Amino acid sequence: MIYDIRHVTTFDYGASVKFARCNLRLKPIDWPGQRLDAYTLSVHPAGRISPARAEAGLANVTRLVVDSPVRHLTIESRSRMTVDRLVPVPAAGDPTLAEIAALARASTDLSAASPATYLYPSPLIPLDHAIADYCAADLDPTRGALEAGIALARRIQREFVFDADATLVDTPPHEAFLHRKGVCQDFAQIMITGLRAAGLPAAYASGYIRTIPPAGQPRLVGADATHAWVLLWCGPVHGWVGMDPTNGIWMASDHIVMAVGRDYAEIAPVDGVVLGSGAQSMDVSVDVAPLDDTVSS
Repeated sequence: MIYDIRHVTTFDYGASVKFARCNLRLKPIDWPGQRLDAYTLSVHPAGRISPARAEAGLANVTRLVVDSPVRHLTIESRSRMTVDRLVPVPAAGDPTLAEIAALARASTDLSAASPATYLYPSPLIPLDHAIADYCAADLDPTRGALEAGIALARRIQREFVFDADATLVDTPPHEAFLHRKGVCQDFAQIMITGLRAAGLPAAYASGYIRTIPPAGQPRLVGADATHAWVLLWCGPVHGWVGMDPTNGIWMASDHIVMAVGRDYAEIAPVDGVVLGSGAQSMDVSVDVAPLDDTVSS
């Protein structure tokens, strides 16, 4: 599947901003099952962009510096991606969770994709005993890793309510867990908490998911959103396998990985500092269009 992706972030400032310095993680990374074919980034009305080093996580980072006064700022990212990723199929010979945990602890891989990097709590995903106990019901150490992982993702999808008004971007996993409500970020963080508590390497994936409109209705340009899901390392043969607890499905050809990290803080699409005296508002518009269904915009 080939996708055209348009991601527009618009800032409106309450007063003129004289300086801003931001990190942009809007260029999708190379990841198994997907290829970046083309990419452009533009900033209006002003701003200087340059490559930057990813301090943590797996991300393509661009540094944006705005050093002339602005009241409005628009950041537009366009990507063309080819995605060809099979749906995983659990099998009797898959490594067990106990084997995965042992392999991850013994790993000497020092790369950003090392399973050992994703074994432990992180600033936004701390250890939580209540979540650990909840997730443990699906994480018997003798169970196959793929089977157990998707079972947990599907239980979260069944037992939690998607509610965009229930949480904020900085809501801790424990609060979303108590109310059994939230959005994709909350469900991913809850699942990662449980996996890491069981000694398993689990990463936070940020990106896009293709949305299909109801039958007979057109696809709405700009109505998509960034998405979050979970990557579970399932051994050297399977590698990192994506599981989506918001939808109870595998990561396959409808998912596009933009960045991978220990939690959202490492791979937020836009973060940084702004020097100004007024409040600001941010609007995000995302369009994920299959090439044969691309709408001119």
